Amino acid sequence: MPRYWLMKSEPAKYGWDDLVREGETVWDGVRNHRASNNMREMQVGDQAFFYHSVTGKEIVGIAQISKTGISDPTDPEGKWATVYIKPVRPLERPVTLAEIKAEATLDGIELVRLSRLSVAEITPGEWEIICQMARS
Repeated sequence: MPRYWLMKSEPAKYGWDDLVREGETVWDGVRNHRASNNMREMQVGDQAFFYHSVTGKEIVGIAQISKTGISDPTDPEGKWATVYIKPVRPLERPVTLAEIKAEATLDGIELVRLSRLSVAEITPGEWEIICQMARS
């Protein structure tokens, strides 16, 4: 059964448009144990919300995990995990952090509960709610 994730990036460093232009990228440089463990749990075909952090603070697109089981190439010790992702589609409209915080059914979402976590798990219910929010 596919799982869902949220991956944060500062758009000034690497944004949705960069991913679309490149077609695929390695999600490297993550140095948080929980985020790295989340990437170890990912399977090819899982989907992830692409979230613009710092500037925008909004979910802007959906990406798909395209390669797993990779050690981060920026880690000389080889202890940090990473994955490759590719773009699937932009959201119909971005869903902001403020909107997510205002939605009572999303009060347990890791994006809010663990706000500094750069790679978070999203439940199937949370995924559907956010997709519905993007369509409204």
